[in-house]
Amino acid sequence: MNKKYIVTLEESEIILLKNLIATRSSKSSVVLNAQILLASNANEENLPDRVIAQRYHVKPLRVQRVRQKFVLHGLSVALKGLKRGPQKSRIKIDGDVEAHIVQLACSEVPDGYNKWTLRLLADKAVELEIIPEISHESVRQVLKKTKLNLGNTKCG
Repeated sequence: MNKKYIVTLEESEIILLKNLIATRSSKSSVVLNAQILLASNANEENLPDRVIAQRYHVKPLRVQRVRQKFVLHGLSVALKGLKRGPQKSRIKIDGDVEAHIVQLACSEVPDGYNKWTLRLLADKAVELEIIPEISHESVRQVLKKTKLNLGNTKCG
């Protein structure tokens, strides 16, 4: 199978990679990526992906991805990976929301139910517009943090 991303290292890059391999821990992923780049250099070894993968005990897909990152983004990204952007902002459960959930858990149980369940509390919190959305697991964590037991008849 023909390689889509051909790695062609300059002499300065080869020296940099060899120094990096010599100075870092052999278990480092940066060192492993450097070894993969040296083995897939078109000017020297240019081994097939499966041979490189066997030599360094990785999957061929990793070899392909390291080559792809080098060709598309450069040496730094190929060694250390792409920088991750800011994570999607998660809903923050602040003290006010926690207090409302605890107050709700201590309130009267709706008709047709024997006790509050985590899912029922989550649905009720959204219905009362305490928070735009919340999972039953988040409700559990809030109640655990406040050491509130739903099985307990007394609250507070």
